[in-house]
Amino acid sequence: MIRAPEANRSNALHAGAWWLWALGLAVAASRTTNPLLLGLIVAVAGYVVAARRTDAPWARSYGAFVKLGLFVVFVRVVFSVVLGSPIPGTHELVTLPELPLPDWAQGVRIGGRVTAEQLVFAVYDGAKLAALLICVGAANALANPARLLKSLPGALYEAGVAVVVAMTFAPNMVADVVRLRTARRLRGRPTGGSRAVLQIGLPVLEGALERSVAVAASMDARGYGRTARVPAAVRRTTNVLTLGGLLGVCAGSYGLLAAEGAGYGLPLVGVGLAAAAAGLWLGGRRTVRTRYRPDRWGARAWLVAGSGAVVAALMIVADTYAPDALRPGVVPLVAPYLPVWPALSVLVGLVPAFVAPVPASVSPPDSAPVSASPPVSVSASEESRVP
Repeated sequence: MIRAPEANRSNALHAGAWWLWALGLAVAASRTTNPLLLGLIVAVAGYVVAARRTDAPWARSYGAFVKLGLFVVFVRVVFSVVLGSPIPGTHELVTLPELPLPDWAQGVRIGGRVTAEQLVFAVYDGAKLAALLICVGAANALANPARLLKSLPGALYEAGVAVVVAMTFAPNMVADVVRLRTARRLRGRPTGGSRAVLQIGLPVLEGALERSVAVAASMDARGYGRTARVPAAVRRTTNVLTLGGLLGVCAGSYGLLAAEGAGYGLPLVGVGLAAAAAGLWLGGRRTVRTRYRPDRWGARAWLVAGSGAVVAALMIVADTYAPDALRPGVVPLVAPYLPVWPALSVLVGLVPAFVAPVPASVSPPDSAPVSASPPVSVSASEESRVP
């Protein structure tokens, strides 16, 4: 049996392939409100993340996105109960005290009847948004943000640097908090309560300030922000192509996500992407920078990105011949079932778990060595700041 090789610098998967795979799953999730299909999409994303993520700080973000998705479902249900829903229902569960509102607030109510139909509709709607967030979280957990920055076009380099710095700032702060809390616990000092939070927060903020100053100095030393002169006609053409292309992508994406816009959505996305790519290529002539050992888009990257595109395309096709299975009814209430062909289409998203290179930190559960936790080391400056 052919097994995926262990990841190294020469065969590491392109970060953009992970994002295209995740966006394909997100498009598939946007075409359905069936909780069984949405759960299958989340399970596929979770399995690939568990099989191919590393122990880097950004790889731990998947759990946070799952919790955020559950919170979104909870908030959607609470809003439906408190503010009501336009969904009619006959299965009344409870009647809340209704708050009288002025005449100008007609159509809005607080409290009143709560039916099973409106709760089920709220759960379906919240589950779809939660699945979209979890798919984005899978891309964040699998794609190295620094390597993704290296692959960005020159015109987006400065914006990409800001995004990467913002994405890596929070994990570093979390690591600082964990390290300082562990140091306090080893010294027999409390780690909970408002006083402990204040005593830990000051060193963390000071370390974040020092890290930001160091990042700014290194960026300045590497010539960040320096630009080359280009003719005015090239700048205007770049702006027109980029703006027009992005507008076309937005309009086409709306068509793909809408229930009846798949016919014009795909051509608009294609034309918009072509125009935006041309604009970004022209805009890259203004940015003076070099790439050291750029990441290559190999056969495995095509398989990973293609699996996500296949899942999205098959789900769009399934929406045309099985709309009732993808969107189970709530009036009257109908028990959802798992359609066979859409479910098999989602399983195509498991391809990265078998073809993507295996990170060095990922090993089978039965062969994982058991080792004691390493001792916590705190620098002298941090030790002096910890009361």
